[in-house]
Amino acid sequence: MKKTLIAAVCLLCAFGAKAQDIVKTGLNFGPLPAIAYDADKGFQYGAILQVFDYGDGHNYPNYDSKLYLEASFFTKGSKLFTVMYDNKELIPGVRWSSAVVTSLDRAYDFYGFNGYESYYDYSKVADGKSGASFLYTPFYRIDRTSVLAKTDFTGKILDNLYWEAGYHASFFKVGSINRESINKGKKEGQAYPDAMSTLYDDYVGWGLIGASEANGGFTSSVRFGLMYDSRDKEGAPSRGIWAETHFTAAPKWLGTKNEFFRYSATFRHYVPIISNDVLTFAYRLNYEGTVGNYAPFYVLPYITVMGENSDKEGFGGYRTVRGIMRSRVMGLDTFTYTAEMRWRFLKFQAFNQNIALGLSAFSDGSTVTKGRKMSYSGSHSSDELDKIKALIQYKSLGSKETMHVTFGAGFRFIMNENFIVALEYGSPLTHWIKNSPRYNQDGNGAFYINIGYLF
Repeated sequence: MKKTLIAAVCLLCAFGAKAQDIVKTGLNFGPLPAIAYDADKGFQYGAILQVFDYGDGHNYPNYDSKLYLEASFFTKGSKLFTVMYDNKELIPGVRWSSAVVTSLDRAYDFYGFNGYESYYDYSKVADGKSGASFLYTPFYRIDRTSVLAKTDFTGKILDNLYWEAGYHASFFKVGSINRESINKGKKEGQAYPDAMSTLYDDYVGWGLIGASEANGGFTSSVRFGLMYDSRDKEGAPSRGIWAETHFTAAPKWLGTKNEFFRYSATFRHYVPIISNDVLTFAYRLNYEGTVGNYAPFYVLPYITVMGENSDKEGFGGYRTVRGIMRSRVMGLDTFTYTAEMRWRFLKFQAFNQNIALGLSAFSDGSTVTKGRKMSYSGSHSSDELDKIKALIQYKSLGSKETMHVTFGAGFRFIMNENFIVALEYGSPLTHWIKNSPRYNQDGNGAFYINIGYLF
């Protein structure tokens, strides 16, 4: 049996190595339904459309231009609209990339600052989901509307070395949860009580979120960067290095409500273990930093991106740290890693398309390296003693911040090296260490249906 299995694996690898790609030209369309479920947001339904223009095929497997459209709706009121356009041919010698992402989220995750220093009461959440008490997850939710818009330009300096420059604007409207929306459809005794505060409410009351940033605001920034890119192809690389460093300036004179200055550095490496895309080891190291000791909390949960895509949010979730809760890791400075083994076990042509099927195993991790201030900032008058005591009690429940580690596996359907459907499951390490003070502090794990590779 073992010999048969080994022979089958070798045959699949050999088949994948010998299959020759069809050089794609002209327009290629990749439609996909957007379907998911969240206990507080409800069912997600919508559609994704990717349009690739390969021109005369001289850039294949890379495209000449790409259009990405998404419209997703949730049964409890949240909405997501995305338009991204990437063109390498319109401006000679310059790549032009633009995007607008609008998210109306009635139940956006908020777990506090500085990772494990902010305690996640998983037992109350579990009791609420089992029906033993009211649903507690709204305690870790906020009502957030965000609009992110950007236009970036990339040009070559030397072989594999590029300059990057762009303008980025965003608008955030933040507030406490809409209880009517959150409680919609809940049975009696399950609804979130009107008298119960949320973590966001507490943070505002304690002064951990300042008055000027509590309700969001407009940001206007310029971004500059350098990029080294030696990838063999962009959509699903199997060899090369992709490294970037960026600086973002959002001063008040440019229109920003709460000015900030941030920097980032990302190193990605693709190592072929078995050639012809059969087996690849890929890893990513990312550092997001803040100049000084302040940046508004609503801009913190993002990995800086220039070029084809828009900034990736969450530090938790599919695009950042798979398997932990979205926005679980939030601080002024964060370090994140991803390590992934990618195996294409089958490659063939069908309906004049290049098709590949792949499996992956991964480990992700992130940690706050410089945290937000967590001390009371009120007037310290006698009528505020209860708030001070509540903050001290809250802080005592947390533990020292360290790396939030996850592991998992996934499956991918790859068409023409760019249209990639991903199914993945990630689980936090803390879920499996029951005697640890960090047990279940990152959640129980998550399943994702999404598009593309993380990097």
